[in-house]
Amino acid sequence: MKPAHIIFTLFIMATFSACTASKNNFSKNTKPNIIYILADDLGFGELGIYGQDKIETPNLDELCRKGKIFKQHYSSAPVCAPARYMLLTGKHSGHSYIRGNDEWRERGEVWDFKQAVLDSTLEGQRPMPESEILFPSILQKNGYTTSLFGKWGLGAPHTNSIPTKMGFDYFYGYNCQRQAHTYYPVHLYENESRVYLNNTLVIPNTKLHENDDRAKAESYAPFNQKDYAPDLMFDKMLNFIDKNRDKPHFVFWATPIPHNPIQAPEKWVNYYEKKFGKETPYLGQNGYFPHPSPRAGYAAQISYLDEQVGKLVAHLKESGLYDNTVILFSSDNGATFSGGTDAAFFNSNGSHDEMYGKGKGFLYEGGIKVPFIVHWPNKVKPGVNSTLVSSQYDMFATILEIAGVDHNHPTDGLSLCPSIFDKGTQKQHDFLFWVFPEYGGQVAIRMKHWKLVRQNLKDPKNKPTLELYNLSVDPNEKVNVVARYPEIIQKMSEIFQREHTPAEIESFKIPWIEKG
Repeated sequence: MKPAHIIFTLFIMATFSACTASKNNFSKNTKPNIIYILADDLGFGELGIYGQDKIETPNLDELCRKGKIFKQHYSSAPVCAPARYMLLTGKHSGHSYIRGNDEWRERGEVWDFKQAVLDSTLEGQRPMPESEILFPSILQKNGYTTSLFGKWGLGAPHTNSIPTKMGFDYFYGYNCQRQAHTYYPVHLYENESRVYLNNTLVIPNTKLHENDDRAKAESYAPFNQKDYAPDLMFDKMLNFIDKNRDKPHFVFWATPIPHNPIQAPEKWVNYYEKKFGKETPYLGQNGYFPHPSPRAGYAAQISYLDEQVGKLVAHLKESGLYDNTVILFSSDNGATFSGGTDAAFFNSNGSHDEMYGKGKGFLYEGGIKVPFIVHWPNKVKPGVNSTLVSSQYDMFATILEIAGVDHNHPTDGLSLCPSIFDKGTQKQHDFLFWVFPEYGGQVAIRMKHWKLVRQNLKDPKNKPTLELYNLSVDPNEKVNVVARYPEIIQKMSEIFQREHTPAEIESFKIPWIEKG
């Protein structure tokens, strides 16, 4: 080879090596990047690693195998808005401003989807107080760029209670959880502005036309349009990660999946139609859209989410960010019972009941026990199962400690870092606490292996219940042992009297227990 050719070859090799190193090396950021993924209505038993045998979730299962799995992790509430509020504030429901889903109806016809498209003041939920502190705002003050992709549900446009005024530098998704009742919305929000999509308004609860053949796929075409919101939100999230690769960043990926309605990518629906066989169509009762193959469609949504998680991990590896990124995965509450879903078929809550009254909306195990996975290469021991009793209101303290942020903000939670990283002494909860004003009014307290449940606290037609379960021998809450252990009930009563404060919002008050 001539000298000139040698020089040229070395130049090309050096350039290639430099490009490869730039692509694969860590960014300049030395603090960990943090991604918290919150699925919506994903049941405790809907991942393969948690026992699911019909829905395929290989990417999430791999995340589990390479991370730590928590088997005694609880949501802060059994429905959307309060669960998100308590996760972000570190408060349990006895101290919370938001204790249920409050659509802020005094504004007008907030459930009129057509009017909400025309009038943005009808969107969103009741705002949080301006003084509320969410942990992303503390991350902001300590050098993190923060973002939210997906569903907000904790305020409304034109109020102080929107993501960009409550601790997030960037937001792309649904401001209003009602608008998330379609995956093909007319618009989403980017920061404080609407972004209009290439979709037309199809109002939730729209049925098939009386002349439509329910057996033909084309009859369901209006419910599957062009711009699929989960795709758009995922792409925006990857763009955010790329733009902030050299800065510590926090991503809250609050995906709407697999919450109703059943609207999933065609390739995954086809896959499960072949797997499950012919189904009875769901015709769209309870405010959701029809679907020709509801089981296939529901499984398709979860496998689509799993596919997205796989793409996220691949992107982090390709970008050189994988080793310096902590991924946490959970769900806001247990599996739902509506919209054509079939939780019993899928055994969606694992060993816990899926039936109405035991799953989403209720304080039994099936409504509030959720999956929780923590993954960080070379920092978290792979394949370890933790039986630590924990709650999503622990995330405030946990995520701030992962970020290396000291704070003196009072919370009801504990940092789970000693358990996550197997370092130091893990403090344990003396109790977990729930007050939930919906579905008749409910209270639950877990103290070690004991769990108290009270139902019908707002329903004058039914007598309030008093239930006590020993979860160590009765994890499915079948045998009420309240008569045998009055001393346990007394301790639970003392916890309630100490921890419960009267609700500030009228609709969250439970007259039977409120004194203020």
